Amino acid sequence: MKVAVYSTRSYERPFFERANTDHKHSVTYLEPRLTTGSAVLANGYPAVSVFVDDDASAAVLRILHAGGTRLLALRSAGFNHVDVAEADRLGIKVLRVPAYSPYAVAEHAVGMMLTLNRKFHRAFNRVREQNFALDGLMGFDMHGKAVGVIGTGRIGEVVCRILTGFGCRVMAFDPSPSQACRSMGVEFVTKEDLYARSDIVTLHCPLTPQTRHMIDTTSLARMRPGVMLINTSRGAIIDSLALIESLKQGHVGSVGLDVYEEEGDLFFKDLSADVIKDDVFVRLMTFPNVLITAHQGFFTREACTAIAETTLGNLAGFESGSVNAENVVTPKMVV
Repeated sequence: MKVAVYSTRSYERPFFERANTDHKHSVTYLEPRLTTGSAVLANGYPAVSVFVDDDASAAVLRILHAGGTRLLALRSAGFNHVDVAEADRLGIKVLRVPAYSPYAVAEHAVGMMLTLNRKFHRAFNRVREQNFALDGLMGFDMHGKAVGVIGTGRIGEVVCRILTGFGCRVMAFDPSPSQACRSMGVEFVTKEDLYARSDIVTLHCPLTPQTRHMIDTTSLARMRPGVMLINTSRGAIIDSLALIESLKQGHVGSVGLDVYEEEGDLFFKDLSADVIKDDVFVRLMTFPNVLITAHQGFFTREACTAIAETTLGNLAGFESGSVNAENVVTPKMVV
């Protein structure tokens, strides 16, 4: 099948080439993001593949449809960047990668917890400057600490498993509680209870109208003073301005962000020679207790292999009329 792959990075191509050995799809790699301006590059392509920072809004989908696109193959589990209702109206099938490696994101989230707690990043820089003092580097035992996990899907479940292994007291909130998490001793509570009781809060839920800015001024105020907040899900789940204010007041103790609500103009690019114009992001970077990574939670060999194989498998399934139902995104899934 002929497919245009937007937002292609050099590290992706080897995984796609290996996965395409059996499928023999005709793949065109495009470096630009999918936008209203770049959508015309896909004219004549029945399939288009996009990543999390691509724009698959109604206006873009109409341009793709006019150019002959009938399949949108997401290289992600999330689909908040897609106007699913418009795709359905146009007759464009939307397929995703529902599970590439829950371990990759879960381990990244826990790694951020450990780094913020024991200040590995600050210690690394000190030692390189031959400063071996320990002042300001004290952390706490993870063992026995209360960790609140919001969202117990595949990733949240793995996070719970890792944290129970550390001896943490794990509680969770999810509208559909995971029985696997219950079986390992995770306590399911209300969001308000989770906020009030957790030393660490980690987010593993999808971005929906209900979860957008779920972490706002009110929810932050309900959290314990000194709380650690981790977000490896979607940036817009946190109200960044409210987070900055809570950090300034000293209420939030530390923050780990692998995602940011306006990351589309920042992440996956080398901007080291540029002036960043996003004042909110720049302000977040000034806090010594904020750790930011550029949406790399998924970035393991295993995850990249699974993303490529599932994406190309979705193309083959679309061609043969035997699409895996679990991979189909429908308007009903947009809550």
